[in-house]
Amino acid sequence: MKLGRLFAWACLVLAIVISLFPLYWMLRTAITPGRELAVDNAGLLPRHPTLFNFQRVLGLATREEARAAGGSGADLDFFRYLANSVVYTGLITGVQTVLCAMAGYAFARLRFPGRDLLFGLFVAALMVPPIFTLLPNFVLVKELGWLDTYQGMVAPSLLMTPFAVFFLRQFFLGVPREVEQAALIDGAGKGVIFWRVVLPMTKGPLLTLALTTAVWTWNDYLWPLLVAPGEETRVLTAALGVFLKQSPNTAPDWTGLMAGSALSVVPVLLLVIFFGRRLVDSIQFSGMKG
Repeated sequence: MKLGRLFAWACLVLAIVISLFPLYWMLRTAITPGRELAVDNAGLLPRHPTLFNFQRVLGLATREEARAAGGSGADLDFFRYLANSVVYTGLITGVQTVLCAMAGYAFARLRFPGRDLLFGLFVAALMVPPIFTLLPNFVLVKELGWLDTYQGMVAPSLLMTPFAVFFLRQFFLGVPREVEQAALIDGAGKGVIFWRVVLPMTKGPLLTLALTTAVWTWNDYLWPLLVAPGEETRVLTAALGVFLKQSPNTAPDWTGLMAGSALSVVPVLLLVIFFGRRLVDSIQFSGMKG
């Protein structure tokens, strides 16, 4: 028994190390001077760690200073792109979570013609790879004149996604009907029951969906790059790719890219830390257990 537990802990530690190693290497590269990256890449820590890469990514250093330190001197309006990412992620996460909750509750509780067929189509949509809808969505956004706009960026994902509707429907099916029937006897309508009775009982699933949607949207790269390449609407992930391609040197500016990537992780990390605790509390409050 002890050997089995020891083996399980060893496998867990190994999995954690493997999972965190890319993050560690990103941070190590970010604090390595640009001129030393090619010759100082074997140790666990660089011989001369520096925070200058973060300063130049944030625009706190001149182009000449960046080039003198071994950087490319490429421009990165970090705070503008950060704000664009916040707007892009916030719009999709907020609206999609609310609308998917409404759709999931409708499929779980309401009876209307064609409900099962419509839900079957939703489930079948899970089988369609997102890359297949990329070109039709782009053509539609282009025809609407929404290129380089926030509405064009959020349009394909704003309303709902099949997985989110399916995910929330399964949880709504687990809500005791007696609670809703008691609210009906007290004179509450379907809308009041949904907003004031059912939703507070499913905070855990809602927070889970919102958190996963936010992380996925924040890390989205291909769609924002395709539909909003302009400066005014460019998100942080796409901006980092452009920053790497702007390098006039023969070698890419890996230290600057890793510094920008590390800074881009901070908002998501704070989101997970803050809402992760609230997620655990809400699951305990709702009585749901894994």
